[in-house]
Amino acid sequence: MKARKLKKTKTQTKVIAVSSALVTVGVIGTATAFGTGTEEPRRIEAHGTQLSVPVDGGRATVDLTSLAVRARADDGRTWQLSAPAAGDLGAPGKVSIHEGKASWRYRDRGLTVTASAQDGRLAVTVRSARQSSLTWPVSGTDRTTEELQVPRGEGLSIPVADRWWNSASAGLAGNGADMAEGLTMPFWGTSQSGQHGASYIVESDIGTTLKFVSAGGRLHTEAEHEFAPRQATGNYTVTFALTDGSPVAAARDYRAWLQGHGGITTLRQKIARNPEVAKLVGAFHAYTWGQARTAEGVRRLRELGIDRMWLGYDADGNPMDRKATRLAQQAGYLVGPYDSWANAQDPASADTSVSAWPAPVWQDACVRRADGTLVTGFGGRGCYVSSEALRRAEPSRHYLADRTKEMTANGATSYFLDVDAAGELFTDHSPAHPMTKAQDRRNRLARMAWLSGDRRLVLGSESAGSWANGVLSFSHGSGTPVDDRLWKLEKDRKTWGGYAPYNAPAVYFKPVRLPADLAKTMYDPRYRVPLYQTVLHDSVISTERWELSWSKLPDQSRTRALLAMLYNVPLNLVLDQDELDRHGKEIAQAQRYFEPLHKAAATQPMTDFRWLTDDHLVQRTTFGKGVLTVTANFSTTSHDGLPAGCVDAVVNGGARHRLCPTGL
Repeated sequence: MKARKLKKTKTQTKVIAVSSALVTVGVIGTATAFGTGTEEPRRIEAHGTQLSVPVDGGRATVDLTSLAVRARADDGRTWQLSAPAAGDLGAPGKVSIHEGKASWRYRDRGLTVTASAQDGRLAVTVRSARQSSLTWPVSGTDRTTEELQVPRGEGLSIPVADRWWNSASAGLAGNGADMAEGLTMPFWGTSQSGQHGASYIVESDIGTTLKFVSAGGRLHTEAEHEFAPRQATGNYTVTFALTDGSPVAAARDYRAWLQGHGGITTLRQKIARNPEVAKLVGAFHAYTWGQARTAEGVRRLRELGIDRMWLGYDADGNPMDRKATRLAQQAGYLVGPYDSWANAQDPASADTSVSAWPAPVWQDACVRRADGTLVTGFGGRGCYVSSEALRRAEPSRHYLADRTKEMTANGATSYFLDVDAAGELFTDHSPAHPMTKAQDRRNRLARMAWLSGDRRLVLGSESAGSWANGVLSFSHGSGTPVDDRLWKLEKDRKTWGGYAPYNAPAVYFKPVRLPADLAKTMYDPRYRVPLYQTVLHDSVISTERWELSWSKLPDQSRTRALLAMLYNVPLNLVLDQDELDRHGKEIAQAQRYFEPLHKAAATQPMTDFRWLTDDHLVQRTTFGKGVLTVTANFSTTSHDGLPAGCVDAVVNGGARHRLCPTGL
């Protein structure tokens, strides 16, 4: 296993056509496109240099000279959705409106723009056949903007005027996130004062970076898209929606967008296809070491009263044997190996079995740069393997089929495939197997679909992007809003721990105290919001990263337990004999509390999240139509009868169930 930064998505847009006649005017003219039906016409209107587009809850106006976008809500409230695009666009050409779409060109920049109303949103597509870039939209600059929501891991809601978040200490301002790899979902949101807000969805996430900028003591975002003909990123589509300003409103909008584009496969559907998936419901997740991956370790878990677990094991040459696997399955557990198809090394010197591939994979299947050099693999070892090279070889060489068969020879019915659902996406310049990033993602989706479909394995991957929800049942890492400084800390083996001793590597078991700034960006509950759960709770079971087990970070152990119960997601653990000796009772207590809540709501969407106090330290979630309600108190004082450091859950309107986890 390995720690790394990553993340994703791309889905094609369905166009909603509105009947109209073709009208072509100059930017000083006026044109309208009328809808059909008995309700009040919804129309696009061009007035001089302004294009007005109807959206749910109001209208959006695009300034043709700069691509600045302004919102006007039905209640009369106005604010800026985007400041002008960076740089001079040049004079806009004539506007034509046809079938509900307005189109115009910026000839000097080689850009063609189309704007339309789609499913209640403003949709704007910018096209370029040139190698160029565009910085737009520039959002959050309006003085009424109060919070910025970003799906970094599970999700953050950041007060834009907060002095600390604008400082270098927070590690955000001045940095950016690749929307196909650095975020779990390709959207962001803003909350304005007065119960207004906006949602921004980037359909063409590959080639797009979301930058975080501090100006005048306030944060805002700037999206930059690279138009690259060889990468097939010549189309750049962004949708804008007006929201009620809730901290999860943008996530609700993105969920609705996914549903409208066939992009969510539910756990119910996955269980119907493969009943083994149901064993995830109510289960904590754990990677096992030493005795914990033996039959005796399974018996010990059962003696603690734990009757739901996902048990994984590292690729260290000592997998869980058939006897232990069979006993675990009889206990209602899932068992699965860790594997990775991303790295290749010479089998004679490979430092891990998952990197050992037969010839000629480790010589010929590497990703290559434009100059022909190999792309070195993670941690400077071997090379990254081209998914296209493996795809082309599979029909005759069966590398993936043979490998999977070997990895599940003990009877395992689950599988964890590192990296595939998170990125990192590659361009391969090898003449033997050329590949764009978009093709890389299609290859990964196809092989994950084969594992979870044809092979009927309960599949998980790392920090799964929303684009992979249809082929996965669980994700390790999407629950962690990783600050890039974590990777630097993990490289400090003296502080973080290394890969010794063999049966309990310190990298997983050694307790670590995070630096204060890093702890704040990742785990301060005032800034954590369940964006991932709002979108995908009923589709993908999400946990934190495997190297951040519950006991790895003792200072955050109580907060993380409360967050897990509040979001209705499992804790991720590492287990050996000593860990069960030290924390077995606490693990069992938390799992027994979690199991009935997860059984009630795992297949339900998260339908509400709210802060109950002004300091954001008392929070409530709701799943389904009141199937489960959970209230967590992260503060140091009681609130409405709920003690500090405790969580209350109510299933189907019944009695309250309380957990007050102790620190580890």
